[in-house]
Amino acid sequence: MSEYPRKAIIIGAGPVGCLAAMSLAKMGWSVDIYEARPDMRLPSSQAAAQQRSINLAISSRGIAAMQAIDPAAAARFLDSVIPMRGRMIHDPNGNLDSQLYDRDGQCINSVDRALLNEGLLNEALSVDAVSVFFRHKVMSINFDGRVINVVDVSTGEEYERNFHLCIGADGSYSVVRRQLMRVVRMDFQQEYIPHEYIELKIPAGRGSDDNPAFLLDPNHLHIWPRHSFMLIALPNKDKTFTCTLFAPTTEFEQISHGSKIIPWFKTRFPDAFGLIGQEALLDSFQRNPRSPLISIKANPYHYKDRAIILGDAAHSMVPFYGQGLNCGLEDVRVLTALLQEAGVDPTAAQDAGAFDLRLAGALSRYSETRHEDLVAINDLAMDNYVEMRHSVTTPTHKLRRVVDNLLFSLTSRTPVTLESLGALPAGVTFPSRTPRGWLPLYTMVTFRPDISYSTARRKAGEQSRVISNVGTLGSVALGIATVGMTWMALFYRTRSRS
Repeated sequence: MSEYPRKAIIIGAGPVGCLAAMSLAKMGWSVDIYEARPDMRLPSSQAAAQQRSINLAISSRGIAAMQAIDPAAAARFLDSVIPMRGRMIHDPNGNLDSQLYDRDGQCINSVDRALLNEGLLNEALSVDAVSVFFRHKVMSINFDGRVINVVDVSTGEEYERNFHLCIGADGSYSVVRRQLMRVVRMDFQQEYIPHEYIELKIPAGRGSDDNPAFLLDPNHLHIWPRHSFMLIALPNKDKTFTCTLFAPTTEFEQISHGSKIIPWFKTRFPDAFGLIGQEALLDSFQRNPRSPLISIKANPYHYKDRAIILGDAAHSMVPFYGQGLNCGLEDVRVLTALLQEAGVDPTAAQDAGAFDLRLAGALSRYSETRHEDLVAINDLAMDNYVEMRHSVTTPTHKLRRVVDNLLFSLTSRTPVTLESLGALPAGVTFPSRTPRGWLPLYTMVTFRPDISYSTARRKAGEQSRVISNVGTLGSVALGIATVGMTWMALFYRTRSRS
């Protein structure tokens, strides 16, 4: 029996799942979203989410992905963000050092995770072809039979649903990924780093007019780097800051007792301690859970013309490059471009058991072309933890930033921004395959959605080798000059004696 239009089932109603639903529905698919958790818009869900949510930093890649799917929705979303133009480094003595992200004033944007997710969910549900089922847990998936078995947690009822395409956007502990492993020879790597995080909060202060006011500059991402651990703070619309303390698990174990928390924190973050307050700090340590940091790599991401995994289900990464959300949203844009390029038509009637060569080709091409990018950003995120908690305070890091920005200014005089790029071409994943000029790695990763992660890492490696070679040549030249001057000094000294 033929079905029209074809059915796509998305597992996971997070930002990636919602954007994927919007994209597929606009292409003509009938979309059902299944989410094991309760409706995130309920007050009870919002209270639980506040205990273990790292604030999100969305940058050009994530915005470009939303613009590619729904420009109007992207514009509405940008009204709820707070731009951050750089890092504000807090040293142990309370001194501040502002390090701007971009010479042309481009910013990353702080956004509350719940607000973003609720906004994208509402945008998805505004499309007639999209339905969502909360508290529905996936029990098993028969990909060859195109049947999913789910249970309604509220009633205990278990039932089957047919589909043509299944998308797993169900996070780091993905059920869809585990089910895919039964039919796909998937390479899989999972790593828990020996660090954890806990969420804290800086409350709003009071301005001269007695209205709520920020206690820190809201247009910076604040970082207290302390070598083996760090504290960060991102601004919220209600004038508070969401803070996240990252530290080795062993460090947390040593201060788990209430009597040790205050002296440990006050010694290492004296200015932050004054802003958070002793009572609020103790309360956060007691109420908020310590959460692990996980890195996941997998390959391939698809099975025939039946299924694909996106977002954290495919590439969970540590949060230190601020690219987890951006990368997940970009997954949707890349998949959409490949489906368009392949000419996949979900409105064409197809028998339930038929094989769609175009859809299979698009999913296969996604796995083939996206894997290198996802490995690149996963590794870069891991490396950036060292930079954020330690390197940002070192003279070597500061000198490299100066050199990068100088060469960037000399070789790339025309600013390239999200606005100047405009909407990325439909059916094209990354237009700039061989970017010209000198480009800092952070600029390529954060502000250039036209450049893939793997291209950015490759170009940054080439630039690092240039600097290294110049440094080596400089050292050799200095050595030769020193030897020459020493020889001349000895020659003239000997001559004067004779």
